[in-house]
Amino acid sequence: MNDWAELKTFTKQSSKLCGPSFVFSLGRSTVKSSWLSRLGGALGGFSFFRRSPGTPVERRVPEAGVIDKPGVYELSTEPSGVSRIHLVPGFIDSEQADWMFEQLLQDVPWGQRTHTRQEGSFEEPRLTSWYGELPYTYSRITMQPNPNWHPVLTMLKEQIEEFTGHTFNSLLCNLYRNEKDSVDWHSDDEPSLGKNPVIASLSFGAIRTFEMRKKPSPEENGDYTYVERLRIPLDHGTLLMMEGATQEDWQHRVPKEYHSRDARINLTFRIIYPEPDRVWK
Repeated sequence: MNDWAELKTFTKQSSKLCGPSFVFSLGRSTVKSSWLSRLGGALGGFSFFRRSPGTPVERRVPEAGVIDKPGVYELSTEPSGVSRIHLVPGFIDSEQADWMFEQLLQDVPWGQRTHTRQEGSFEEPRLTSWYGELPYTYSRITMQPNPNWHPVLTMLKEQIEEFTGHTFNSLLCNLYRNEKDSVDWHSDDEPSLGKNPVIASLSFGAIRTFEMRKKPSPEENGDYTYVERLRIPLDHGTLLMMEGATQEDWQHRVPKEYHSRDARINLTFRIIYPEPDRVWK
């Protein structure tokens, strides 16, 4: 049995003891003969042992893993299939990223959307703008079609399409003005995005931390305490691709920061499909 097969066998056996799958913390390229000792470090000091039937298993809140190196990362393989991200720091070189950031900051029609709930209304803690032939609805907010793409955005879309082999027809732009702006936990899983959407996220400006967490299994009853978590710093010119079942099985957010942060622009390219049960006016 090779190392990778042995690791998968061990993962299946040990997951019965320590909860959610932890295979996301290791890539195929890192699995060597010493994988077992490395695995203990990756899990923050967990020890594995055989227990008698009926003996409760001590659970520890896992530390968040950090992904800050370029590469393709397989986050999980269940329950909905493979969840994968691709991190590409420096996708846009710093000189180009500088002038693109200033151009987009000035020219994009930024606006602040208002959410309405039973308990009242509140403004999103960031500014947004939408580009695409179709509208986009999320969190009960509908952004109207805007086919007038800025030339810089068109150029970036074509560059990402050439690099990834995917095509995109829509773009949600986010402007985080300072450390107080944020976006809460969510998944990009609206019906108009289709099944297993590919999201291309391109960042400009100040570095912000992109956080991810695995959705809990049904027996956890919505409790996120013991789920796997990741922290991914997204710097000026960095591209992050989210693919496969990532939106089905994971959530993500950009939290507020305690330290001062300058402005950051995030561009999220995606494909929007018409919703047959709605008539757009």
